[in-house]
Amino acid sequence: MPLTQVKQSAIIKIAVLIAILASLPKTILLYEMLMDGDLGLSTIWIMDMLYRLIFFFLFSWAILELNANIGYAKYKWPTKIRLAVLILVNIAILMAALALFRMLYPVVLGIEISERDNGFLNFTYINLLIALFFIGRILRLRTDKQESRIENERLKQQSLQNELIALKNQVDPHFLFNSLNSLTSLIRENEKATQFVKKLSHMYRYILQSGESDLVSVKEELKFTESYTHLIRTRYRDRFTIDIQIAERYLDREIPPLALQLLVENAVKHNEISTKNPLKVYIYSKNGSLYVENPIQLRTVLKEGTKNGLLNLNKRYVLLLKKELKVSTENDTFVVELPLVKGSK
Repeated sequence: MPLTQVKQSAIIKIAVLIAILASLPKTILLYEMLMDGDLGLSTIWIMDMLYRLIFFFLFSWAILELNANIGYAKYKWPTKIRLAVLILVNIAILMAALALFRMLYPVVLGIEISERDNGFLNFTYINLLIALFFIGRILRLRTDKQESRIENERLKQQSLQNELIALKNQVDPHFLFNSLNSLTSLIRENEKATQFVKKLSHMYRYILQSGESDLVSVKEELKFTESYTHLIRTRYRDRFTIDIQIAERYLDREIPPLALQLLVENAVKHNEISTKNPLKVYIYSKNGSLYVENPIQLRTVLKEGTKNGLLNLNKRYVLLLKKELKVSTENDTFVVELPLVKGSK
């Protein structure tokens, strides 16, 4: 998920406020000079105040932008490394701002900066840097917290919607199983049809049971996948084959239920399956993950679908395992990596 940026309007408002507060001593001094009637140096003092105000604003904006947005936008570094890099970059900006301020001061105002002002300048900018560093961090944390709250609300809404869809589509399991058993008795003499109905019954039972679990063992998922692919082979015959090579040590690992079925279904849905171009799906294990692979031979006319299968499966992985799917389309081969976790049993 892309990082939500702290709004520029908020950063600019804070930078303006900080610049005004940092310029306040000079503003008060200028006011006192005007009240005392000392107008001889008023023009230089006004230019000096405006010069400092502009520099304070630009410095404040740069530090806030760095610590609220830029430092978190591109690189996913460990916290300690990120903090160390941010501190070094903040110090570099401080040194550059001070050097630029001193270099341009006599050019803009026509006078050299006094030694007293020079020391006060260092003191002011260092204190500003410390304050702005923490303000930037607070802005980042507040934005992240708000983003997390919005995401949680969205997930709640999605969960409620899924529950509603489930209620709408709910069918009495006993009625369906009894109907399938009745159908089996009617077609008992047809072995292929009987086997088809048994596989369908097993699939439906597994789908109902998996709804109660967030994760299932690879062994259970493979049994379900075998029933599902039996139905696919019944339809496509020798035009569809599946090769499963999974090391025994991974059979007790766990994955989200119906993950393999979704990927096999995805391959069938999007690829041509014909006598000329049969489809072969490979499921194998490697380095603690399962891989589902198939050659890319896209249909000329794609079947209609929601196109959210992989997206939803990836969301389940992020929520349950804090991991993401890895998808590759190199060498005209579609490959999806499914990370595994050790079973809780």
